Amino acid sequence: MARDLILETTFLIDLEREAQRGDEGPAMTLLERESLSNLFITFTVAGELAAGTSLQERHAWNEFIAPFRVLPSNAEVCWQYGKMFRYLQGVGLLIGSNDLWIAATAIANRMPLVMRNAKHFRRVPDLVLVSYR
Repeated sequence: MARDLILETTFLIDLEREAQRGDEGPAMTLLERESLSNLFITFTVAGELAAGTSLQERHAWNEFIAPFRVLPSNAEVCWQYGKMFRYLQGVGLLIGSNDLWIAATAIANRMPLVMRNAKHFRRVPDLVLVSYR
């Protein structure tokens, strides 16, 4: 089934590790199952990948993110971030800033988020999650 999906950082790290090992694990299996889907990453995920040591060379980073469209920040993403921040802080369940930006981007673009840390992201109301493990 073709759909739009946002890939979270841990998914991409798992995908990179599976590729390095030549091992078809859960991340590669999800990509095969979603071969017709449109795959996106957020500006935050692109930044997290650029900050990592395995993609510290610009050409390696460019090559790794090339198959994915990078979703930018915009007014709706910023609004969703603020709305979720106030809510999660108010109920004492605040998540990390980068994860909050990722969730806000998913909600603003009405796309499910592919992730491994469902317990963490389940705190965010209205966020549609797709687990690959």
